[in-house]
Amino acid sequence: MRWRNRRQSTNVEDRRHSSAGRRRLPSLRTIMFLYPMIKPLLGTKIGWALLLVGGVLYFSGFNPMSMLGGGSATAVMDPKKEEEQVQFIKTVLADTEAVWGELLPEYGLRYTPPVLVLYRDKVMSGCGYASAQAGPFYCPMDQKIYVDLGFFEQLKRRHGVSGDFAQAYVLTHEVGHHVQNLQGILQKVRHAQQRVRGRAQANALQVKVELMADCYSGVWANHAQKRFNMLEPGDIEEALNAASAIGDDVLQKQAQGYVVPDAFTHGSARQRVEAFTVGIKNGDLQACIQHIQ
Repeated sequence: MRWRNRRQSTNVEDRRHSSAGRRRLPSLRTIMFLYPMIKPLLGTKIGWALLLVGGVLYFSGFNPMSMLGGGSATAVMDPKKEEEQVQFIKTVLADTEAVWGELLPEYGLRYTPPVLVLYRDKVMSGCGYASAQAGPFYCPMDQKIYVDLGFFEQLKRRHGVSGDFAQAYVLTHEVGHHVQNLQGILQKVRHAQQRVRGRAQANALQVKVELMADCYSGVWANHAQKRFNMLEPGDIEEALNAASAIGDDVLQKQAQGYVVPDAFTHGSARQRVEAFTVGIKNGDLQACIQHIQ
C-alpha cells in the first residue's frame, strides 16, 4: 500500500506508556504479591543479579506476571519498526477521515471522526476494562477505537496474515463500526438483541453488524483508491486473506476442532470475504445494507 508522505491523523491518543506496558512502575499490590518470592533473593549476589535482569526485562516491556498466570504479556517490538507502524496507522486513519468526511454527507449525515487509542496489554475504555487478547475494538460509548499494535504480530504468527493492507482492513473495519454508530445502527441492533429470545438470535444480529462493518471497510477502500491511488499489487488479497483467517468457522475449528454456527458473532470466512468484496466493488453503503438483509 502506498502510504508514505501523506497526511497523518492527529485524532490519536497514545497510551502505550501509561497502560500496562513498558516504563510503568509496578503497583504496591503487585510488589506485595511478589515480595515473598523476591525476599530470598535479596540475601545473595546471584539473587540481586536476577532481580536486576528482571527489572531490565520489565521496563523493556516484559510482564513478569505473565509467567505466574497473572496477565498477558504484550510482545516487545523493535522501536523503529513500532514507530513506522504508528505512522502507517495514523495515515490510514487520516484516509478514513478524508473518505468518510466526504462520503457520509451524501447520505445525509455529518462525519465526526473517532479517536484512535494506542495501548499495550490492557486498557480502560468507555465500555469497560479490556485486554489486548480481545483484539482491536470500537467503543460506541466514548466513540474511540482501541488498538494494541502487538495484535498485528499475533495475527501474523497465529494466522499467517501479513501485509500492511491487512492491517488497514482491521482498522477500517473498526471505523466502519463508528459509521454504524453515527447512523444509529448500533443502538437499533442493541435494542433488537434485547427483544429476541435466545443467544443464537442475538448472535445472528451481531453477525450482521460485523459483516456490514466488513463491507464498509470495502467501501472505504473503493473511495480511498480513487482519491489516493494507494493500492499496490497484492493489497486486496491481503485484506481478503485477513477476512478469511478471522472468520468464526476458521477460529472455532482451530480452537476446538469443530464449528458451531449458532455461536458465530462475526461471520464465517466466506461471509466476511463476500462482505468486503461487495463494499470495494460497489463503494455504496446501501449495497452493504442490502447484502446482509
